[in-house]
Amino acid sequence: MPADGDSATDAGRFAEYEGDLRKAERKVAGEIDPGMRALVVAVAVLVAMLSLVLRHTGSASGIDVLTFSPDAAAERVTITSKVFVYFVAVFGIGASVLALLTRRWIIAWIALCGNAIACVAGMLAWWSRNTPGVGGVQPPSGVGIGLIIGWLAVFVLTFHWARVVWARSTYHLALEEERRKEAATRDALARSLQRKPGQDS
Repeated sequence: MPADGDSATDAGRFAEYEGDLRKAERKVAGEIDPGMRALVVAVAVLVAMLSLVLRHTGSASGIDVLTFSPDAAAERVTITSKVFVYFVAVFGIGASVLALLTRRWIIAWIALCGNAIACVAGMLAWWSRNTPGVGGVQPPSGVGIGLIIGWLAVFVLTFHWARVVWARSTYHLALEEERRKEAATRDALARSLQRKPGQDS
């Protein structure tokens, strides 16, 4: 009987702290630890920022494309180039910096998706600078160095964010498996405690 009382007391104490433990566990599960990848991501973000200052095509820089300046209009910048530059600014720079600062898994996942789309948009932007448009009008200038290094930067960001997100996703799966085992153990313990009175009688 004292042993059963001790078990009940221990269970009560654990129940008091279980809510706090689960909150702390959820907080840790929602965080990322990029480790040395943080340095690579930071450098790639700086390169992406530099790409906006350099020439995207002809005399138009990435910022010109971003702001729809007269230089961008004169170079006949297409929608694919505009989409690419916006994705570089929003996801390659903005979301990546935010993910590094907050260490939140969901923001890293958003940065991954945005940079992956930017990879495709960059390829289309490159293609559009070497392909005649409507009516066979050829763009006056080809691909600039800003577009090239910006495209390479989002490739690097996509790769490293994918590794970070995948590692955290694997951790989530392991955590869920551990939770299932813990629930099964608690159920087995509850059933064994329920059988004790019958066995004593």
